[in-house]
Amino acid sequence: MVPDVPDCPDRRGSRTALPRAQDGGMCRSIKTLRPMAHDEAAETVTDDDVRAAALQYVRKVSGFRKPAGHNEAVFDRAVDAVTRATTELLADLEVRGARARS
Repeated sequence: MVPDVPDCPDRRGSRTALPRAQDGGMCRSIKTLRPMAHDEAAETVTDDDVRAAALQYVRKVSGFRKPAGHNEAVFDRAVDAVTRATTELLADLEVRGARARS
């Protein structure tokens, strides 16, 4: 089920009403989840952060903020697939100059 999220995460992770695209009211940017190597104060990325980014991506690509009932299952599968791919990507990325994970 697609959650009704009226706002978008900004680059600092807070949830604010960002400017909307004129083509359907979708958020124009997706929060960067990978911390920069020099950012020791970076917040930990949560499962909710990854899922929210996946949802924003699928919304943007599909052009639907919330799909009609006949498209809901395929929309949800796409969000799940992007969530898995994003989780794997973040786990496997090597950030040069970053301290080793503990």
